[in-house]
Amino acid sequence: MNLPDKVTICEVGLRDGLQNEKRLFTLQEKLALLNSVVKSGIKIIEVGSFVNPKAVPAMADTDELAKLMPKSSGIEYRALVANLRGVQRAHECGISKTKLTVSASEAHCLSNLNKLPAEIIHGFKDCVEYAQKQSLQLSGAISTAFGCPFQGKVPALQVENVVKEFLNLGITELSLSDTTGMANPKQVYNLCTMLKTKYPQVRWILHFHNTRGMALANIFAGMQAGITTYDGSFAGLGGCPFAPGASGNVATEDIVHMLDEMGIETNIDLLDVIETAKLAQSFAGRITESFILKAGRCQDLVK
Repeated sequence: MNLPDKVTICEVGLRDGLQNEKRLFTLQEKLALLNSVVKSGIKIIEVGSFVNPKAVPAMADTDELAKLMPKSSGIEYRALVANLRGVQRAHECGISKTKLTVSASEAHCLSNLNKLPAEIIHGFKDCVEYAQKQSLQLSGAISTAFGCPFQGKVPALQVENVVKEFLNLGITELSLSDTTGMANPKQVYNLCTMLKTKYPQVRWILHFHNTRGMALANIFAGMQAGITTYDGSFAGLGGCPFAPGASGNVATEDIVHMLDEMGIETNIDLLDVIETAKLAQSFAGRITESFILKAGRCQDLVK
């Protein structure tokens, strides 16, 4: 069985996890969650998004959070942006890495922005120029890479076309996102194997939602294809306000638990990750979709 010895987990709960919650988390709650994530040993954290607060009210205080939060050495703090102003806001707040996102689905892009994916990416040129001048890092996220609520299955060719457009801009870290939880393990393995083989210069990240219960199986398929970096969200919070049916992300604690049980190194403390998830669930004021919060660790059953 071809599996990696080590996997990197990116915590996206502060952004993707909170943007679709009915209750808006306070700034102090976000800071508490951030500190808890750092304590667990996670080294890549997506702290929020610099977007129009009217479109995503949960992200309205990202500027303030980024300015107030302690920045620990050895941790990559990143944020999602939609345009040049977003990159500028991130820079002003001391965030040195931003992520530009576009949908692989032409139907999804046309529905939301009335543009094709290539047209949207061409509009990122000013972001790239600004980032180069300011020595900022840019990564790309390809949403609906495995399926779209408007289009259905998204052909691999459409995904590859977006990859090529990002590479033309010089962006070589790319995240493939299963925005509405439509991916299946065979599809994940085939797409990731193809892309990793054709574009070895890319650092690939996989981002799965657990809408139909296949996220952990999809992560396993991604690992078999050689992908070693995955997004997770504390307590399984998450969802996209622009994609119907995009329920929660795969829970970070569920990923870490699975990898621990398989003997795959993450350098993350599972007990601390569970405490972060409990904190997030208490702030959300509801029972979330985390399996580990419901059932506990496997080793907890051993008396």
